[in-house]
Amino acid sequence: MTVTVVTGAASGMGRSCVDALQGVSDHLVAVDLRPTEIDGAIGVVCDVTDRDSIAGLVARVQELGELRALAHAAGVSPTMADACRVFDVDLVGTQLLLDAFEPLAVPGSAAVCWASSAAYQIAPFATPELDALVDDPLAPDFLDRATREIDNSGLAYSLAKRGVIRAVARAAVTWGRRGGRVNSISPGLIDTPMGRQEFEQQPIMQTMLDNTPLRREGRPDEVTAVAQFLLSDAASFVNGVDVLVDGGMIPGMAAST
Repeated sequence: MTVTVVTGAASGMGRSCVDALQGVSDHLVAVDLRPTEIDGAIGVVCDVTDRDSIAGLVARVQELGELRALAHAAGVSPTMADACRVFDVDLVGTQLLLDAFEPLAVPGSAAVCWASSAAYQIAPFATPELDALVDDPLAPDFLDRATREIDNSGLAYSLAKRGVIRAVARAAVTWGRRGGRVNSISPGLIDTPMGRQEFEQQPIMQTMLDNTPLRREGRPDEVTAVAQFLLSDAASFVNGVDVLVDGGMIPGMAAST
């Protein structure tokens, strides 16, 4: 028996992934912070910032079978939380999940983590010291140090997502030793409830939209299609890669990889 796991499954990109990944495995596990009932999926409540909660999720997956795919779409945006919560959910939670699921990786297992085009916006300002900070998100004092450096939730989001991309690159090596793969996706503006909230409350979103190649918001199914490919056997030689999906740049900022 094989298992596909989707986090943030109740809405937005997570729900889009649940719908798209039906049938990929024998079991589909829909993970969210609150109880979630979706036809064809097994609902599991999990707080991705809590080690014990993640351990319970991992144990449930092990009961069901071998890990086939992990789509980690859970996260919070700048208008949803303060800087500390953003760092905790978006970066610390991602690192905890990658570490916890690594022992479940077998040949053919694949994971995709959601980053953001915002990670590229902050790239020109990311010093070696900031990169060193986000490269160690499980340090006991990480949240204190991170919020001392950056207490703005928008900047915290950008830096946390840069940390996600870097965490995925590291995990690609350790998962790879087991035959598994890990990649990330960095969407630009996507028409989801979270995306609409950011657009309504952050004027800079319109500037970003005006500088995207397609001059429009992406649809969840378009980004999900990228995740489907990265999780499929057709991408069996793709590992440690970040895919920037129509990520517009604010004028005057250069992308960096």
